[in-house]
Amino acid sequence: MAGVATAFHLAVRLGIYGVLLVDERDPLTLTSDKGTEAYRNWWPGPDDTMVRFMQRSITLLELLSLESGHAFAMNRQGYAYLTGEPDRIPLMRREAETVSGFGAGLLRIHSTGGSGYDASASSLDGADLVLDPSVIAEHLPFVTHRTVAMLHARRCGWMDARALGHWMLDRFLEVGGRFVRDCVNAIDIRNDRLDRVVFASGTVLYPGTLVFSTGPLFHETGLLMGLKLPVSHELHCKIILPDPDRIIPADIPMLIWTDPVFLSWTEEEKRRLSGHEDTRWLTDKFPAGVHLRPRHRDGRDTILGVWTYDRNPCSPVWPLPINPHYAETVIRALTVMVPRLSAYFGKGGETFVDGGYYCKTKDNRPLIGPLPVQNIYVNAALSGYGVMAAQAAAELVAGYLTGEPLPAYAPAFRFERFQDPVYLASLTARDGMEGQL
Repeated sequence: MAGVATAFHLAVRLGIYGVLLVDERDPLTLTSDKGTEAYRNWWPGPDDTMVRFMQRSITLLELLSLESGHAFAMNRQGYAYLTGEPDRIPLMRREAETVSGFGAGLLRIHSTGGSGYDASASSLDGADLVLDPSVIAEHLPFVTHRTVAMLHARRCGWMDARALGHWMLDRFLEVGGRFVRDCVNAIDIRNDRLDRVVFASGTVLYPGTLVFSTGPLFHETGLLMGLKLPVSHELHCKIILPDPDRIIPADIPMLIWTDPVFLSWTEEEKRRLSGHEDTRWLTDKFPAGVHLRPRHRDGRDTILGVWTYDRNPCSPVWPLPINPHYAETVIRALTVMVPRLSAYFGKGGETFVDGGYYCKTKDNRPLIGPLPVQNIYVNAALSGYGVMAAQAAAELVAGYLTGEPLPAYAPAFRFERFQDPVYLASLTARDGMEGQL
């Protein structure tokens, strides 16, 4: 998505001739069509950088939606963060006040009675903090009765990411952009400046500029240039669960459970699982963050469920090493939030599972801008937010290439920040999971 968006901005938006898009696969088939396809402007700190960056990217997405005649089904149903722990409410409120203060929009607090809360007001910005469980139950009657608070962030939703990517790709080709199915095997550099690019096919090019948007292959990109890039990778998967009982309505927000969970097992199942080394972990306490959204596409009622309970860095390999228990684990965790989903226990084997790798920096912010080699730029390390961030990221790369004025958030994404010892020292006090669901 980042590469297609960059090519689109250069050739279509700016009218630059001679843009070549190179991929050894069909565009958008490695990771960009494997995620939740969602977007949000609701981002934590430590400052307002990511909020401003995402606000701009969402604005560009909204303009594309209008321009394309809503070709990629972008909605604004929001994200609903839920908790069943009363002690979490003060923290939820403080975090919401912080994000609101970064410019994500007004925070509206609804106590007893929920006066003024309108779940369907899609034009609202900011967020609604609903503290009356009866109001939550009225709007989301299928969530657990244990739910005591909900933060409904409004400038959020999802889309058909593949349709968006192909709409941009078609416009790119229409204006004379070129797509070549090939692989970059070597980059020749002379005097710290890009000289030539050698492809697997044997083709040799002398491009004026090279932009890398190589996603989870970004580490290999660095090796081609002799650069050690400050990135790591995490495996993230999702399930698409058939919902023949229509437990999850199509018009709700994305639902995120913000409390740690224990999976739902019978006592007999617990004994059986805990008796084996390879399944004992299924009875342990799991981290917060399991989430779902309705996925009604191609005439089918399905649920998209996501939960990354294992966040250990790994090396990307294909095919993906997906845990055989993943689908059932996600289904069991989702029942903590939506008890009726227990009707689908044992359906893990019938559930579609795929995923991809997050390519992340230490601060979980992207790398966008020039690299130490002249005329080589990067638009990568977009972690798990590539679909939502690609428009602002592409616009930023285009600004570097054309010399246009850059937005205030541009320096926060440059490669050089990881060569600044003061900045590196500041990262020890920060969570590398900032903003990640």
